[in-house]
Amino acid sequence: MNTPTVPSHIQSLKAYQPGRSIEEIREEFGLERIIKLASNENPLGSSPKAVEAMVQAAQDVSRYPRTGLLLREKLAAHYNINISEVAVGTGSEGVLLAAMRGYLQPGDEVVTAEGTFIGFYVIANAMKLSLKTVPLSEDYTYDLDAILAAVTVKTKLIYIANPNNPTGTAVRDAAWKKFLANLPEGPMVLMDEAYFEFGSNLADDYPDSLASRHPQLITLRTFSKAYGLAAARIGYGIAHPDIISTILKVKLPFEPAILSEAAGIGALDDTEFLALTMENNREGLTRLHSLLDELRLPHTNSIANFGLVIFESPERADEVSDDLLQYGIIARSMVPFRLPHCVRITIGTPEEMDILEEALRKMFG
Repeated sequence: MNTPTVPSHIQSLKAYQPGRSIEEIREEFGLERIIKLASNENPLGSSPKAVEAMVQAAQDVSRYPRTGLLLREKLAAHYNINISEVAVGTGSEGVLLAAMRGYLQPGDEVVTAEGTFIGFYVIANAMKLSLKTVPLSEDYTYDLDAILAAVTVKTKLIYIANPNNPTGTAVRDAAWKKFLANLPEGPMVLMDEAYFEFGSNLADDYPDSLASRHPQLITLRTFSKAYGLAAARIGYGIAHPDIISTILKVKLPFEPAILSEAAGIGALDDTEFLALTMENNREGLTRLHSLLDELRLPHTNSIANFGLVIFESPERADEVSDDLLQYGIIARSMVPFRLPHCVRITIGTPEEMDILEEALRKMFG
C-alpha cells in the first residue's frame, strides 16, 4: 500500500534541526563536563514564579485550556492595552504561523533578509509562498532601505527580527521610524522581538515597536529566552484588533496549554529573575566580545543573549565548531540560517564563560 503523495514544495523542505544535545555529545566524545551554548536558552534556568505557577496549574490538567484568555488579560494589563489587541500561542512562532495562515495564500510574496530566523523560511516554503530575500548590511544588520526597495504591489508581508537571530544585531530607532514613515499601504509587518528584553537592556536607541501602534504591524514576543521558559512554548503577539481577530480564527482551538499559560502569567510578575538575567547577560556578552577582540576573531555587534563569530569560510567555521566539542562546548553552526561561515555562541553562566574562554584561548591564543 502506497502512502499519500507529498506535494513537491513539501518534499523539498528540510526538517528543523535543533542544536546538538548534551546527551548526544557526552555519548559521542565520552566527556563528563559538557556545556550547551547553542540554543540561546537562559543559563540561569527558569523564572521561579513561573515554575510555581505551573505546579499550581498542574491540578487542572484534566481540563481543556481557556485558549489563553487569562494570559491575554494579564498581558493587556501589563502593556496597558485592550485584550482585543493580544493573542497568545505556542511560542511566538505559534502566533507567527497563525498570522501567516490568516492572511496569506500560496504564491503570495513575502520579503525578509538573507540570514535571519530559520523558522520563517520553513513556514514560508511550507505555505508555498514566494519568498524574496535581501542581503544583510555589511555589519550584519537588517537593511530596511533594501527591504523597502524589494517591496512590490504583490508583497503581502514583511518579516523583521529585531534583534536578529542569528546575528544579534538590531535596527535602531531612527532607522525603524524611517521605515514606518516610508512603508506603503498593504503589506503586513511581522516584527519578531524574541530578544526584546536583551536588546532594550543593552541599547538606549533600541526601538520598542509597541510604541508605533501602526495598523499594519504585528509585534511578536516570547517567554522562552529572558524568562527561561523554552520548553513551555509560550509567546504572544500584539496588533490592531482586526489582525488579532483574524489570528484567533485560525489558531489551534486550545492553544496554549494550561501549564504554559500559567508559566507566562507567573513570569510577568518575576521582575527579580528578569533583572538577574539581564545582569548576567550584560556581563557575559561584554566578556565574550572583549575576548573575541583580544583573539582577533571578527564578530557582530550583538545585543541579544548570544554572540556571532565570523570566519573566513564555511570550512573554518565547521572546524571551530568541531574543535569546541572536544572541549565539551556545544556551539551552533549557522548553515541552516544561511550564514555558513559563522558560529553562534550563547551567553552562559560565569562558570560556563570561564570554560569557553579557556577553550578559545587554547584554540586561538
